[in-house]
Amino acid sequence: MSRTAFCFDLDGTLTTTEILPCIAAELGVADEIATLTRLTMDGLVPFEDSMRLRTLILGQVPVARVHDVMASVPIASVLQEFVRHATDRCFVVTGNLNIWISPLIESLGCKAFSSQAKLIDGAVRLESVLSKDEVVHTLRTDGCFDRIVAIGDGANDAAMLRAADIGIAYGGVHAPATAAVNAADLVVHNAGALCKLLKAL
Repeated sequence: MSRTAFCFDLDGTLTTTEILPCIAAELGVADEIATLTRLTMDGLVPFEDSMRLRTLILGQVPVARVHDVMASVPIASVLQEFVRHATDRCFVVTGNLNIWISPLIESLGCKAFSSQAKLIDGAVRLESVLSKDEVVHTLRTDGCFDRIVAIGDGANDAAMLRAADIGIAYGGVHAPATAAVNAADLVVHNAGALCKLLKAL
């Protein structure tokens, strides 16, 4: 029996809101970070540059407080159920930081690939920004899966969607970026429809 791996973007795909503006609300800069996030998603600002800037700004929020915020970030229930029933085949692939998203990953129960940061003297220090397509190549090289399906909504997901056997641009929270749509094999705009598709693959 063939085994399929499912690679999910996190922000605005599994979650029903973008995460970083939620953290930014703690500093009173939610609108500014939301604007930067949208420009990044649309491919108008390089993701790595944007992530370094957003980390510099949002790193002022204590990690413990970030975890409190993360605990309240909503996850699409039907997608959460899908992941929980196939944790050995589902992977979160996110440019967000490992030290920020750990409560969300714990609630999903699957493995995550993310950008890496450390807490040094109370400050968040970005170490590396994830290249999402490299996750697809890693999973393929491991040889545990016969097929890889990737789901995402932003320009930074385009390389992952293109590298996967099946790339799905998802617009359940907001319209997927043009780059994601152009890189995808399929476009889906509803969480329920997405789950039905994934179960059929």
